[in-house]
Amino acid sequence: MSAPQQGQIVGPDGGSMRELLRVTAPVDLGAIDPRSMPGLPVPADRAEHRKTWAREQVELVGEELGRQQEMLFAMAKTGSERPARRVLLVLQAMDCGGKDGTIKRVAGAMNPLGLHIRSFGPPTRQELRHDFLWRIRRELPPPGYVGMFNRSHYEDVLIARVGSLVPEATWRARYDEINAFERELTEDGVTLIKVMLHISYAEQGKRLLDRLTDPRKHWKYNPSDIDSRGHWDDYQAAYAEALSRCGTDAAPWFVVPADRKWYRDWAVAHLLRETFDTLDLGYPAADFDVARERRRLLAGGAGAGGTVEVNGR
Repeated sequence: MSAPQQGQIVGPDGGSMRELLRVTAPVDLGAIDPRSMPGLPVPADRAEHRKTWAREQVELVGEELGRQQEMLFAMAKTGSERPARRVLLVLQAMDCGGKDGTIKRVAGAMNPLGLHIRSFGPPTRQELRHDFLWRIRRELPPPGYVGMFNRSHYEDVLIARVGSLVPEATWRARYDEINAFERELTEDGVTLIKVMLHISYAEQGKRLLDRLTDPRKHWKYNPSDIDSRGHWDDYQAAYAEALSRCGTDAAPWFVVPADRKWYRDWAVAHLLRETFDTLDLGYPAADFDVARERRRLLAGGAGAGGTVEVNGR
């Protein structure tokens, strides 16, 4: 591959990331290498520095995401469409899978005022008094916003299943409830991007050890992480069934190999970019006479003893 011009976004090789990373039933996570790099098109002159190149690309894609996000917000604010669109990125992963890091890297170039980032931990007493989707509905992004969920309603067919927190009949019924919920969201203008960050057992071990070794990372560690690690195979089976049962045309699942953090960020950034491209976004046309307002501004510009500059003059 020839070297691209400086500052140019280079698209994936072999198809779009939405095509390369989408999974269909039945899902076999064991067949997906967590260290693989689908679509990564490293230029020949940057092959030895692919990590640096990929991170540079994430910054460039981030600038484009910021522009698309602004158009999404503007279209909702002006009421240019009904229902107003929203984008929701759902991130699921095993412990140490990189959900926080992905949000930090990919959302970094977006306007915080247009972001709606939420993290879901164990349900509170109040949340337990309601159905499992109640707390999710309360945190959906407003029209025009980009939402990012660190964990989600899928915890209720993952940890609830592996930890036997509810009867099997209860968590099995939730697959159909999730599909109905997500269908409702898409009909209401929500574009879903559901991503599983797929790491290996060995990589998780390295990241947990790093948290125990570095005092600055002790706050990230929870002794329950080791308990969950002991149920690795059970979680892999739970993920495989959730991805298989709840991957639909309207709300597909994407599995991102995530042992390499820099590839993970590059892949998710492109997934978001490609999704924005499907929305046919644009800046809404003015609902007022632009020329008239310009004349009014220039005519009254010296009213307080000042002037209005035109083209910087």
